[in-house]
Amino acid sequence: MKNRHLLSILSFLLALMLIFPAHTFADSASGTEDLIRDKMNDMTLEEKIGQLFVVHVYGQTPTDPDYEQTNLDRNRGGKNFKEVIENYHIGGVLYFNWTHNIEKPVDTEQVNALSNGLQEIAMDQKSEIPLFVATDQEGGIVQRVTSPGTVFPGNMALGATRSEEYAAASAGILGEELSSLGINTNYAPVADVNVNPANPVIGVRSFGEDPDLVSRLTAAQVSAYQEENVMASAKHFPGHGDTDVDSHYGLPVINHDLETLHEVDLKPFKAAIDAGIDSIMSGHIVVPALDDSGLPATLSKPILTGLLREEMGFDGLIVTDSLGMSGANVVPEDRVAVEAFKAGNDVLLNPPNVELAYNSMMEAVESGEISEERVNESVFRILKAKMDKGLFDDPYTDPGAIEEIGTDDHLQTAEDIADKSITLVKNENDLLPLKGNDEVFITGPSAAEPDLLSDQLNEKGIEANSMATGTSPSDTEIKNAVANAREAEKVIVTTYTANTNEAQEQLVQEIEATGKPVTVAAIRNPYDLMVFPEVDAYLTTYGFQDVSVKALAKVIAGEVNPSGKLPVTIPELYDYGHGLDYVDTPRSADGMKTLVDNLIEQGEIEDDSTARSITMHLTSVSHYEKKDASEKVVKHMKSFKQLINHHKNNGKISAKAHSYLMTEADQLIEKWKTAQ
Repeated sequence: MKNRHLLSILSFLLALMLIFPAHTFADSASGTEDLIRDKMNDMTLEEKIGQLFVVHVYGQTPTDPDYEQTNLDRNRGGKNFKEVIENYHIGGVLYFNWTHNIEKPVDTEQVNALSNGLQEIAMDQKSEIPLFVATDQEGGIVQRVTSPGTVFPGNMALGATRSEEYAAASAGILGEELSSLGINTNYAPVADVNVNPANPVIGVRSFGEDPDLVSRLTAAQVSAYQEENVMASAKHFPGHGDTDVDSHYGLPVINHDLETLHEVDLKPFKAAIDAGIDSIMSGHIVVPALDDSGLPATLSKPILTGLLREEMGFDGLIVTDSLGMSGANVVPEDRVAVEAFKAGNDVLLNPPNVELAYNSMMEAVESGEISEERVNESVFRILKAKMDKGLFDDPYTDPGAIEEIGTDDHLQTAEDIADKSITLVKNENDLLPLKGNDEVFITGPSAAEPDLLSDQLNEKGIEANSMATGTSPSDTEIKNAVANAREAEKVIVTTYTANTNEAQEQLVQEIEATGKPVTVAAIRNPYDLMVFPEVDAYLTTYGFQDVSVKALAKVIAGEVNPSGKLPVTIPELYDYGHGLDYVDTPRSADGMKTLVDNLIEQGEIEDDSTARSITMHLTSVSHYEKKDASEKVVKHMKSFKQLINHHKNNGKISAKAHSYLMTEADQLIEKWKTAQ
């Protein structure tokens, strides 16, 4: 009887277990903490100190023989990745193009194999702790993984679209492609609010000058990275947007008062924290209103511990910007890592001398300057971040995952964002779009891609010739460009931060003096117009990537209706939010019906039945407009966009018709949303 009773109890317990499966320790917060503390109890002080560091090493493989002397000469802590991991028990590695970890174009198999090989070495160590494998993949001008990966226009281009959906889509794709390469940590997004046109280091890396816009797009990207299980890092705290000094080469000072800091600079970081950001990167910037010591934020305990950790309640990882930058080196070299850690950083990123930084930290702990308790706090956060990302369970990446890099869908998303981002700022006498019989001369610095733009326009039936110059055009180059301009009907000058380059300014002004109609396309910062405000037409792309230049060509040729809105002010010229398009019909459903008639005349809509279905829908919207029924207008215009997508997918309307109808639909929706 007793045995039968015991069997009944066991059967009942087994049934309960099947209904309510037991959770592992890692499935609960307390269980995770127990696992981490058990791991830490088995770690030596040397291993704990090593976990604080993320470093770069030269080479394409874990033991690449071609870079052994380079690594030794440049104080990497060993002759290859394997030695550095074994010597210093490092917490992570940082990939760059110039260290040849990631080449251009990307060898996806090589990077995937490198990441897996490094994790294998780390997991073979006594402590068995997986690595952070990190890079800077912001999109736009800072993008380590390029072709055949998906190259995006960048943050300010996203700001020009105003689209959280696009911000999330780009981060999701960037995260997926990084993950397929074994890269589990991305030092992005940039959360700086760029309010200074002279900013030499942020600029188009920022979403714009409006803190609310920057906050919305930052939060959207944070969530998207996390969905791809990639650790994101908002940077550069407490905000690098209002400076004319590059912290790579100097020490910027942000002279904002406390109210401005909270209303502008700190707002996107608060949004990132609210979105659950994994880590925040400190900036090498002095902010006297927060700390009057003269120390940069990276070395400031009041800013990192007092403000970020205690006041703002951030409990994730605080990571330094690269410790080799000039902005961090305001104390002796052997003190930089120590002072950064004492300020509140958990991760010490990229010290220029690995051995020196590591030994300095060891000495500081052994002398009692830094308590082992403080070290344990950061090591706990680091191990928890790795555990939360599942790296202890499986730090490796399937080699087959690289098939998801640069897919047609990914590339199309980047193209769509670029098309929507191009901003037409000025268009005197309807100079743009160009016509098929125009003869055009294109010039500008090679960095501003005049040759690529020329090739693209020629493919579209516009006769274009080009001449590239240096970034600062010589007198001879300017003379030759002017001579070519005199022979053309119209001239396009592509510029590259011309607002800070006198030679480019001279190039544009001397071409203007020929009397030919001049269009300037700013291929990086949108502020170039400040130094030649009299040009006939002006567009800005927010980046020099091929995807942006190709979108520019489509806008210049009239294939795409420009819809970007300035995410920054061009001082004394154009306000935040300004942007023109090519449609001169009224912003109403009736105006759109006129646009439909124009597109029919141009042969962009295939047949009468397609045109009739579009017009009938707009007639219904017009009815609601006359009744000021804003909710009905917005609802029916959203379904109108679905109709337009349907007709494009079925080949009933051209890409041009789709662009013009969709951009005008968006404008009309925005108009009536504002009226609600």
